[in-house]
Amino acid sequence: MQGLTPFRLAPYFRTRIWGFNDLSPWFDYKTNGEPIGEVWLTGEMCAAETGPLQGQSLNEITAAHGEALLGKGRGGEEFPLLIKVLFPKEKLSVQVHPDDALAQKYGEPRGKTECWYALDAQPGAEVALGIKAGTTSEQVRAAIEELRLEDLLAWLPVNRGDMIFVDAGTVHAVGPGAVLLETQQTSDLTYRMYDYGRPRELHLEKSLKAMRLSTRAGKRLPEYVHGHSILINERYFRVERWSLGGRRRNDAVSRNCIYRCSATRFSGRRQSEGRGRGI
Repeated sequence: MQGLTPFRLAPYFRTRIWGFNDLSPWFDYKTNGEPIGEVWLTGEMCAAETGPLQGQSLNEITAAHGEALLGKGRGGEEFPLLIKVLFPKEKLSVQVHPDDALAQKYGEPRGKTECWYALDAQPGAEVALGIKAGTTSEQVRAAIEELRLEDLLAWLPVNRGDMIFVDAGTVHAVGPGAVLLETQQTSDLTYRMYDYGRPRELHLEKSLKAMRLSTRAGKRLPEYVHGHSILINERYFRVERWSLGGRRRNDAVSRNCIYRCSATRFSGRRQSEGRGRGI
């Protein structure tokens, strides 16, 4: 199929115990049931809500029109990026994601490298990003068993407009108080390392095997190029911020801007755009 007609995907709302019942002003969505913690913008179950493909899921569209959507020679592949908005009301569990090689060893197609862009952040918002320098794997295991892993985590304050890179193998956790635009490899593969004593399943051995004590994770400064900002440009994705009307805005996040997320691992690219708070 040539000349695939542009379409907009409807968001898919995922329940999470650490989320909110009211997502305003970001989304006109309220629920009396389980709280919503994630809004998937490019999940396989997201459906086209405009154009001739209206009603079809992204998974169906990718399967039927892979080359038109992803590029020549990419037919039959999955959509490469999973883009979400995270709404944490409570601390998320401490997690780690495997890289491609380890994930494939376990029979999965790929690992998970991601990044977070802070659309909003309240005072005191923070994320855990890696293990404190000088800590050994044996000390990490002991801290998990003794319910004190938080003491070994490197906590990072989060401000509105921050871009944070989280490469595979980085032990990490998200605290409350921030709204994060997450761009990641298409994978929901997560090893839960620690959950503050809550009675949920842990993946201790797999998480320790996936963990790297030193990674490239951290905040990234934007690069201003020809009237727009390149927020991050890594192996799997590139995220840009464009102000409408071609004018550079000083504020880190504005209603009058779009965010463009592109897969960079192969030449065929599909862009997902969101406008200010309406993403």
